[in-house]
Amino acid sequence: MGPDLGWTKSDVFLGATLSMLSTALFTYPVGIAMDRGFGRWIMTIASFLTAIMLLGWSLVTGKYIFYILSIFIGGLQACLLYEAAFAVIARKVGALHARSSITIVTLWGGFASTVFIPLEQLLIENYSWRVSLLILAVINLIWGVIYCFCIQPQFDAEHQEKTDEVENNKVRDRAVVNETLKNSVFWLLLLALTLYSIMFTVFIFHAYPILQEKGLSTNDVVRVLMVLGPMQFFGRVLIAYMANNVPMRVVGSVVACAFPFVFGCLAFVITKNIWWFTALIACYGLCNGIFTIVRGLVVPEMLSPHAYGSINGLLTIPTMLARAIGPAVAASIWMINGSYQPVLFGVCLVAILFTCSFWMASRLSRSTSNN
Repeated sequence: MGPDLGWTKSDVFLGATLSMLSTALFTYPVGIAMDRGFGRWIMTIASFLTAIMLLGWSLVTGKYIFYILSIFIGGLQACLLYEAAFAVIARKVGALHARSSITIVTLWGGFASTVFIPLEQLLIENYSWRVSLLILAVINLIWGVIYCFCIQPQFDAEHQEKTDEVENNKVRDRAVVNETLKNSVFWLLLLALTLYSIMFTVFIFHAYPILQEKGLSTNDVVRVLMVLGPMQFFGRVLIAYMANNVPMRVVGSVVACAFPFVFGCLAFVITKNIWWFTALIACYGLCNGIFTIVRGLVVPEMLSPHAYGSINGLLTIPTMLARAIGPAVAASIWMINGSYQPVLFGVCLVAILFTCSFWMASRLSRSTSNN
């Protein structure tokens, strides 16, 4: 888009920032609607509207129209990405029984970048970015139809037909949310997940130039980053088949320890050995894949089996704000210092704080459940 329209990199990435800010704004109301059984229509209509937005994007020539479309797409992402899917699953099978289903969704979701980044590259190289957006619009139309037929709220574990039961559950969910906001575990988890989001987003946006600055060639960087997708998939397989009965607070506490190690090594170890960097990125990918599952299951296990969508939406708001702001802050630090070393020091510190806050949430929730 940049070279074709004569836009700078910051012009293009402002669209991504606005999109993530919009997602943060809509996650909580969408979560409430999911809790009340509107998942089928939310995901169906959002898919159709996304197709229209992508069609508009494929025709865009001006920055301000692009930014407006980005804001709309961000709102629609709140209706369609992991958090929305997890809320539909939690209502379908019950939040306490959602572990296997959420694991399967993240397992297949791990192929998204593996499939769609090469697909996008192929379409752009052989056609154009405008044509690629039209094809993505068609894919969203297809999935809108699939959601409409496959999400059947009348068969949900938490489905109620009587008006008084529906009203009672609304009152219950509001009470659960209010009680959760008074719970120290909620605030510790919110802090931990926000720090995790900063760590994840900054690294994912800047991994390529960070590795180049460490002395790797362009081809070596690509080879190193190629292990991310498969290792995320492998991590989710491990959880699905080898740690199916281990509490998520335990899994999360163990996995959290790996992030300070990875970023500490990237920050402090001086080497140009490609196998060393491949091992670090493989470790990061493995733990990141596992923590995606942990992220989806901490609400019912550590907070409440009710009001899943609402509580998850509240936890998602600051994480999306962090995703929107983190990469820009990292870029600013790089521009000031002309080096990614301060960025890596900062990410390492964030990883340590994330680990400590998750440990505290885990310990406090265990003590609460024992009492």
